Amino acid sequence: MARKHGRNGRLLAAVASGGTAEPIAFLKTFSISFATDNVDVTAFGDTNKVSVAGLPDSSGSYDGFYDTDTAQLFTAATDGVARKFYLYPDYSDTTEYFFGTAIFDFSVSQAVDGAIGISGDWQAASSVSKVG
Repeated sequence: MARKHGRNGRLLAAVASGGTAEPIAFLKTFSISFATDNVDVTAFGDTNKVSVAGLPDSSGSYDGFYDTDTAQLFTAATDGVARKFYLYPDYSDTTEYFFGTAIFDFSVSQAVDGAIGISGDWQAASSVSKVG
Protein backbone atom coordinates (compact mmCIF):
# COMPACT_ATOMS: atom_id res chain seq x y z
CA MET A 1 0.00 0.00 0.00
CA ALA A 2 1.21 3.47 -0.83
CA ARG A 3 1.58 6.38 1.54
CA LYS A 4 -1.36 8.74 1.47
CA HIS A 5 -2.13 12.35 2.28
CA GLY A 6 -4.75 12.96 4.99
CA ARG A 7 -6.85 15.45 3.01
CA ASN A 8 -9.35 12.80 1.84
CA GLY A 9 -10.15 11.34 5.25
CA ARG A 10 -13.77 11.09 6.30
CA LEU A 11 -15.76 10.09 9.37
CA LEU A 12 -19.24 8.74 8.75
CA ALA A 13 -21.62 8.08 11.65
CA ALA A 14 -25.31 7.46 12.17
CA VAL A 15 -26.25 10.83 13.65
CA ALA A 16 -29.86 9.80 14.44
CA SER A 17 -30.46 6.67 16.50
CA GLY A 18 -30.97 3.79 14.08
CA GLY A 19 -30.15 6.05 11.12
CA THR A 20 -27.83 5.54 8.21
CA ALA A 21 -24.19 6.54 8.58
CA GLU A 22 -23.52 9.88 6.90
CA PRO A 23 -20.44 12.10 6.58
CA ILE A 24 -19.94 14.34 9.61
CA ALA A 25 -19.69 17.91 8.36
CA PHE A 26 -16.62 20.13 8.68
CA LEU A 27 -14.18 17.85 10.49
CA LYS A 28 -10.47 18.49 10.12
CA THR A 29 -8.96 15.66 12.17
CA PHE A 30 -9.87 12.28 13.56
CA SER A 31 -7.94 9.52 15.24
CA ILE A 32 -8.35 5.86 16.04
CA SER A 33 -6.36 3.95 18.61
CA PHE A 34 -6.02 0.23 19.22
CA ALA A 35 -4.47 -0.42 22.62
CA THR A 36 -4.18 -3.67 24.53
CA ASP A 37 -4.27 -4.00 28.29
CA ASN A 38 -1.03 -5.40 29.67
CA VAL A 39 -1.18 -7.30 32.93
CA ASP A 40 1.93 -7.60 35.08
CA VAL A 41 2.66 -11.26 35.89
CA THR A 42 6.17 -10.75 37.25
CA ALA A 43 7.04 -13.47 39.76
CA PHE A 44 9.83 -14.12 42.23
CA GLY A 45 12.97 -15.17 40.38
CA ASP A 46 12.13 -13.39 37.09
CA THR A 47 15.07 -11.37 35.80
CA ASN A 48 12.82 -8.59 34.47
CA LYS A 49 9.17 -7.58 34.51
CA VAL A 50 6.89 -9.95 32.60
CA SER A 51 3.47 -9.06 31.11
CA VAL A 52 0.66 -10.87 29.33
CA ALA A 53 -1.76 -9.26 26.90
CA GLY A 54 -5.31 -8.61 28.04
CA LEU A 55 -8.23 -7.38 25.97
CA PRO A 56 -7.76 -4.96 23.08
CA ASP A 57 -9.55 -1.61 23.11
CA SER A 58 -10.56 0.81 20.39
CA SER A 59 -11.19 4.50 20.84
CA GLY A 60 -10.53 7.78 19.13
CA SER A 61 -11.23 11.46 18.79
CA TYR A 62 -12.32 14.07 16.26
CA ASP A 63 -11.98 17.81 15.82
CA GLY A 64 -13.54 20.32 13.45
CA PHE A 65 -15.67 23.41 13.00
CA TYR A 66 -19.16 24.09 14.37
CA ASP A 67 -21.96 24.02 11.78
CA THR A 68 -25.44 25.45 12.38
CA ASP A 69 -27.07 23.53 9.50
CA THR A 70 -26.36 19.98 10.77
CA ALA A 71 -26.46 18.16 14.09
CA GLN A 72 -22.88 16.96 13.58
CA LEU A 73 -22.40 14.55 16.53
CA PHE A 74 -24.50 16.44 19.11
CA THR A 75 -27.48 14.04 18.94
CA ALA A 76 -25.19 11.02 19.08
CA ALA A 77 -23.53 12.36 22.21
CA THR A 78 -26.69 13.28 24.11
CA ASP A 79 -28.96 10.26 23.73
CA GLY A 80 -26.53 7.59 25.01
CA VAL A 81 -27.09 5.21 22.08
CA ALA A 82 -24.16 3.53 20.33
CA ARG A 83 -23.85 4.42 16.62
CA LYS A 84 -22.42 2.73 13.56
CA PHE A 85 -19.36 4.56 12.31
CA TYR A 86 -16.88 4.32 9.45
CA LEU A 87 -13.45 5.97 9.41
CA TYR A 88 -11.98 6.30 5.93
CA PRO A 89 -8.28 7.20 5.71
CA ASP A 90 -8.96 8.06 2.04
CA TYR A 91 -12.62 8.43 1.02
CA SER A 92 -11.65 8.31 -2.66
CA ASP A 93 -10.76 4.63 -2.00
CA THR A 94 -13.85 3.23 -0.29
CA THR A 95 -12.38 -0.30 -0.12
CA GLU A 96 -10.33 0.56 3.00
CA TYR A 97 -11.93 1.72 6.24
CA PHE A 98 -12.46 1.01 9.93
CA PHE A 99 -15.97 0.01 11.04
CA GLY A 100 -17.81 -0.59 14.30
CA THR A 101 -20.23 0.98 16.73
CA ALA A 102 -19.25 3.65 19.23
CA ILE A 103 -20.50 5.97 21.92
CA PHE A 104 -19.62 9.59 21.06
CA ASP A 105 -18.86 12.70 23.10
CA PHE A 106 -19.37 16.24 21.75
CA SER A 107 -17.81 19.53 22.87
CA VAL A 108 -18.05 23.08 21.53
CA SER A 109 -15.33 25.66 22.12
CA GLN A 110 -14.90 29.22 20.97
CA ALA A 111 -12.70 32.23 21.45
CA VAL A 112 -13.05 35.87 20.52
CA ASP A 113 -10.24 35.52 17.97
CA GLY A 114 -11.11 32.21 16.29
CA ALA A 115 -13.66 29.96 14.67
CA ILE A 116 -16.13 28.03 16.82
CA GLY A 117 -14.82 24.50 17.09
CA ILE A 118 -16.16 21.07 17.91
CA SER A 119 -14.31 18.11 19.29
CA GLY A 120 -14.99 14.87 21.01
CA ASP A 121 -13.91 11.39 21.85
CA TRP A 122 -15.48 8.08 21.06
CA GLN A 123 -15.27 4.66 22.68
CA ALA A 124 -16.00 1.36 20.98
CA ALA A 125 -19.34 -0.25 21.81
CA SER A 126 -18.60 -3.32 19.65
CA SER A 127 -15.68 -4.89 17.86
CA VAL A 128 -13.95 -2.45 15.54
CA SER A 129 -12.58 -3.96 12.36
CA LYS A 130 -10.29 -2.82 9.57
CA VAL A 131 -11.67 -3.59 6.11
CA GLY A 132 -9.33 -3.63 3.12
